Amino acid sequence: MNLKVTGLHLEVTPSLREYIENKLERITRHVDHVIDISVTLSVDKLVQKAEVNVHLSGKDIHIEASEADLYAAIDVLMDKLDRQVLKYKEKLTEHRAVGSGEASQTQASL
Repeated sequence: MNLKVTGLHLEVTPSLREYIENKLERITRHVDHVIDISVTLSVDKLVQKAEVNVHLSGKDIHIEASEADLYAAIDVLMDKLDRQVLKYKEKLTEHRAVGSGEASQTQASL
């Protein structure tokens, strides 16, 4: 997994980068095939904005969050990302019962 953290109009400190990495561990627990993650942090006058682009195999996810505090914006962003990744993972799993048709065919032949 490649992680790129960019700051617009602010400096990305090591503690801020570590905070983002710790929050992203929750996402990597759900899916193993994360290819690339890019996080962009920006500051306007009173609004702190966090954006993330997650490149999974077969899907790209883009999420934005704005709050008064940058750490709160990151928390909201990671909650949204967690929901989207779980939704993507749910769509990947097959909900059909495997073997039910095969069992009825073998019983019919007996």
